[in-house]
Amino acid sequence: MSLSLLDTFRVLASFDPPRGALKGAPWEAYVDWAVAQGLAPLAAYNLEYRLGGGGAPEWARDRLLSTYQGSVNDNVMKLVNFKQIVDQLEGRKLVMLGGASFAEAVYPHVGFRPVLDLQLLMRRMDVEGFAGYLSNHEFKPEADTAHSGAAKVVSDGRTAIYLYSDILGPQRREQTAGILERAKPMKVYGPSMYRADLEDSVLLVCLEHARQGYDVPWLSFIDLRELVTGAKWMGGIYSRPLDVPALLARAAEWRLERALYTSLSIVARLFPEAAPDATAALPPLRRATRELLDRTVVGPVGTPGRTSALKGLERVRRLLTGQ
Repeated sequence: MSLSLLDTFRVLASFDPPRGALKGAPWEAYVDWAVAQGLAPLAAYNLEYRLGGGGAPEWARDRLLSTYQGSVNDNVMKLVNFKQIVDQLEGRKLVMLGGASFAEAVYPHVGFRPVLDLQLLMRRMDVEGFAGYLSNHEFKPEADTAHSGAAKVVSDGRTAIYLYSDILGPQRREQTAGILERAKPMKVYGPSMYRADLEDSVLLVCLEHARQGYDVPWLSFIDLRELVTGAKWMGGIYSRPLDVPALLARAAEWRLERALYTSLSIVARLFPEAAPDATAALPPLRRATRELLDRTVVGPVGTPGRTSALKGLERVRRLLTGQ
């Protein structure tokens, strides 16, 4: 029996893919979609080194493998360059967010998780100073074309760095200060670098999903899967069970309960093995709200191959970010 696109995704997005599970996979549909969704590096590794090719045609293996090799080289270049810039920086508290934080703390190999840009959270008073420091390393101001909500965006032409301060909005500066207070040292990048606590990281991923109207690469759902299930493959900072009461309390304070419900529901839909952990952390929304989110966001977003944005994107954003 032929596999569906969703089945193929599940096998090749696993850190422990089952052998012999890709017979009849829809390679024509999968490959281009996987590359666009940031899934190709992990898929290529699984095919070549875990599944003995998985019965994939040579053209598909070549395309995925070239993307994997490019991802490894690009990640190393970006992260090593950034480490050299901040390694000796002292007296700051800069919190690494998103892919750059997850690539080496959540994934078994840094090349599995493409890092397109860097995201840093800091105090408002530090934004201009750090941007000035980066300007000494050829990083120049750029427009926030991604509408990320960053206080400032700088780039050296290869890597964009998003500098955040009031990441939860000006009305929730106290909650943002809590993220900075709870952040854990990221010593590999020097004394000024930190990463967000586990529960904060989960909510910040959900916040990004909501702000983008869930028009995000599916790679982000693998990030969330691993955070929710305690990064069992790593034995690092995120390798522990979620503190669900703390997570739910912060979601309520940040007014992100709907976004948390939606993102966790998508993870449960995409990854059956993660469903128990994801559903155990769902916030207690009203039944009518759950049904609305399931119908208008969870179902459409959790369908692989979708090429169009959600209808009523601005309404979705406002609904999920509590605006």
